[in-house]
Amino acid sequence: MPSLLALVCAAILPLQPADLHAHDGAQQMVDTANALLATLPAESKAKAVFPFDHDERQNWHFIPKERLGLPIKEMTQEQRLLAHALLNSGLSTTGYMKAVSIMSLEEVLYTIEGADPAKREATREKRNPERYFVSIFGEPSMKGTWGWRFEGHHLSLNFTVKDGALLRVTPAFFGTNPGEVREGPRTGLRVLGQEEDLGRDLVKSLDDAQFKKALVSAEAYKDVLTEAKREVTPLTPDGLSETELNDAQKAKLEKLIKAHLFRSRPEVAEEAWKEIKTSGPVFFAWAGGKEKGQPHYYRVQGKTFVVEYDNTQNDANHIHVVWRDFDSDFGRDLLGEHLKAAHQAQGK
Repeated sequence: MPSLLALVCAAILPLQPADLHAHDGAQQMVDTANALLATLPAESKAKAVFPFDHDERQNWHFIPKERLGLPIKEMTQEQRLLAHALLNSGLSTTGYMKAVSIMSLEEVLYTIEGADPAKREATREKRNPERYFVSIFGEPSMKGTWGWRFEGHHLSLNFTVKDGALLRVTPAFFGTNPGEVREGPRTGLRVLGQEEDLGRDLVKSLDDAQFKKALVSAEAYKDVLTEAKREVTPLTPDGLSETELNDAQKAKLEKLIKAHLFRSRPEVAEEAWKEIKTSGPVFFAWAGGKEKGQPHYYRVQGKTFVVEYDNTQNDANHIHVVWRDFDSDFGRDLLGEHLKAAHQAQGK
């Protein structure tokens, strides 16, 4: 088995798309997941591992609550390093940075909310940077189908691997509260600032006729419309088609999509981008105000996917972002193929 140092370094060193293939990510995940499992006593392993088809695999959320799975706070230092190596194996360098920064914001929230001594203990439990859970579904292997999840407040990342290829990375949820840290030593931090700024840059580049088509509600929605649903369908109205954008605006839209997409591993994001480019027009929709500090919402939707961004809570300083695939969230399409193959084998 590879050493702990080798596993952590392989997962954390920066990666370039040209150097990678889908099976490289899968191999890292298999090695790191198995290394983590090998360190767990029976009680901890029972919390961490589920059958691949267990109902828990699609029971996801992004609120601060207890989950099934093994929490970071119950891990040894060695296990925590491996859990982070596993998390990083599914993300780009930027994506991993955003994920751990989101986890660190729990400490900021504790500082803001834990001033009352009578509530400090309960607040500490609710706002805990180690209250994130690792769940593994099936047996990590380069053969067959398995998956894993890393989840806690404002973070839900779901991965599905089949026959040694990392194929599905949704639902993928990132959120920040505060969206911008406005007090204390981290003042000015905006973990999802790029996602906010690029969306605003695109909407403010639209002329009146374009904006009229893009605007789906004068008031921003209170949250992402897909919520934490297990399955989602295309949202309506569509908004403004990319076919109605000029070249400069198309470049802004592409940059916006890639800001969301390339939080995933580079080679996985590249394949998804190729699919998006060949699947028909993409639509951009906006709700709420266009100026910074005003509640606002946008979505980018294509034939196979939707990205939702919402910033309305806490005086428009609380961001939710989610990427959903209509047919392949949780590797649902892979699971269908898996079950079909099993049924055919039984029929022989």
